[in-house]
Amino acid sequence: MATTAQLFEEPFDADEYIERLAWRTPGGGSKGGAEAFDPKRLLDEFKCHIEELKQLDEKIQRKVEKLEHQCHREAKEFAHKVQDLQRSNQVAFQHFQELDEHISYVATKVCHLGDQLEGVNTPRQRAVEAQRLMTYFNEFLDGDLRSDVFHNPEKIKEAADIIQKLHLIAQELPFDRFADVKAKIASKYHDLERQLIQEFTAAQRRGEIGRMREVAAVLLHFKGYAHCVDVYIKQCQEAHVREKLDETRHSDVEQYLKNLYDLYTRTTALATKLTEFNLGSDKHTFLSKLIKNIFSSYLESYINMERDYLRSRGAMILQRYYDSKNHQKRSIGSGSIQELKERIRQRTNLPLGPSIDTHGETFLSPELVVNLLQETRHAFERCHKLSDPPDLPKNAFSIFLLLVEHLCVEHIDYALEIGLAAIPSSDAKNANLYFLDVVQQANSIFHLFDKQFNDQLMPLISSSPKLAECLHKKKEVIEQMEVKLDTGIDRTLNCMVGQMKHILTEQKKTDFRPEDENNVMIQYTTACSKVCGYVSKQVEHVRKSMDGKNVDTVLAELGVRFHRLIHEHLQQFSYSSMGGMLAICDVAEYRRCAKDFRVPLVLQLFDTLHSLCNLLVVAPDNLKQVCSGEQLTNLDRNLLHAFVQLRVDYRSARLGRHFS
Repeated sequence: MATTAQLFEEPFDADEYIERLAWRTPGGGSKGGAEAFDPKRLLDEFKCHIEELKQLDEKIQRKVEKLEHQCHREAKEFAHKVQDLQRSNQVAFQHFQELDEHISYVATKVCHLGDQLEGVNTPRQRAVEAQRLMTYFNEFLDGDLRSDVFHNPEKIKEAADIIQKLHLIAQELPFDRFADVKAKIASKYHDLERQLIQEFTAAQRRGEIGRMREVAAVLLHFKGYAHCVDVYIKQCQEAHVREKLDETRHSDVEQYLKNLYDLYTRTTALATKLTEFNLGSDKHTFLSKLIKNIFSSYLESYINMERDYLRSRGAMILQRYYDSKNHQKRSIGSGSIQELKERIRQRTNLPLGPSIDTHGETFLSPELVVNLLQETRHAFERCHKLSDPPDLPKNAFSIFLLLVEHLCVEHIDYALEIGLAAIPSSDAKNANLYFLDVVQQANSIFHLFDKQFNDQLMPLISSSPKLAECLHKKKEVIEQMEVKLDTGIDRTLNCMVGQMKHILTEQKKTDFRPEDENNVMIQYTTACSKVCGYVSKQVEHVRKSMDGKNVDTVLAELGVRFHRLIHEHLQQFSYSSMGGMLAICDVAEYRRCAKDFRVPLVLQLFDTLHSLCNLLVVAPDNLKQVCSGEQLTNLDRNLLHAFVQLRVDYRSARLGRHFS
């Protein structure tokens, strides 16, 4: 293998190099097996190769020394060249300084000459300008404007410059001698100012920015320049507002109202930021007037469009809900007949009209309520922003009336009417009582309604006469719903009592007069067990459906009716000694059930009933003592006598003598 410098280029691996050398040497590698290996030949090859490497090293070393010598020589030559360039640069810099001094000298001479020329030319130009202005002033003085500059529309810029200067001159003249010419100049001044503003407006509508810049530069020296700014801002705002609103005003009212609210809010926010700048002493009035001019045509019709949108949107939300339930809305009715039915129902608790089966549907939807309240919340926000302050309470009240109509009348009140119509009669068997679910959802919905009333409506009307109207309307709605809720709850309680009465019909007379007095193994009767199970379920149902003090009020009423029913039920039977014990066990179970009511009055009533039942088992000799006990001493003697009469031994034991 020939030895060259290329073999040692990076990356160089000595081990790999030796391996390749051995592999290329005949008999030096593994080729041909162990028999073909010739170590002597490999050693000779290595020695030969080492000699070649030494020669190559000497050759490279000589080349390196030659290159180093050449590098030193070139470095010296380069240093000489740099020194020559530095000397040349120093000479050039000196020449440049001399040239700069010469230029400064010439410039000073030129400026001096220019000042001298200007000193001569300026008075001349002023004289020419004064002569020109005097010529135009004479035309106004004679009343005959002959110059083409005042009649050629293309020279309006030049005419504006002339009339602006004449207007300044005229202000310095005495009024008594030059009143007529001053009036003519002022008239022409205002006429040109009006033409320039019209030209600026026309150029803005055509989108000619260059022309607008030219006209604005001319108007800058006129008093009406501020009006030019007003026109520009108004045109920009009107174009933007018109583009955003007109395209949706009749096609998409919802989007139109959103765009109007958004644009008006952003515009007023911009006006607030602009007040930080120096826009004059009446900047607030100026900005308010500007905003009013832009939005006036839209704000005038705002509340009508808001009401129409809410009316149609609310009706659509309601109809979509009832359609999803496959429910055809019933006619509730109105007028004197409906009022008469309502009074009869309240006084007699009779179900008037056909009873319907709602299959457990309350016809109250939280999702629908959220949608209606959301729409109304957005409407209140828009009303607050877009209404004039004097009209704000009135507009907010009209939105509130629509909420009352859709949420309270068309939804909650309708659901209460359907719920009332679905309550079965008190003698119905196995009746499903869904009205309490209606009560629960109606309460939840009205809490949301009341929250929006306080959070959204009250801040808008709190300091106006409309507050009294709103509170009266809210009170009226609450009272109407409470009447129907009370009626429905009362009829539902009657149904519960009717169901208990139906269960108690399973009570047999032999339950309290068993044939075998000594072989009674039950703790309480089957009818009692079923009634207690039913009552416990209804108590839990009431707790889930009511909140606050309403729970105690309804449970107290249910407990009183429950007690009355058991009291009357027990008086239908006669009792043996063991039967009396069973009656006491039943009443004890009823009393345990009454504890679930957590109403002291109900528990007290059942405690008293339990004491009365003791009269059924007490020994005849101890009867008078028991009647005088702590629990019974305050009760009517006739009531005690009535319970004692239920004993089978009443006549045989002559128990009536204790009450004679």
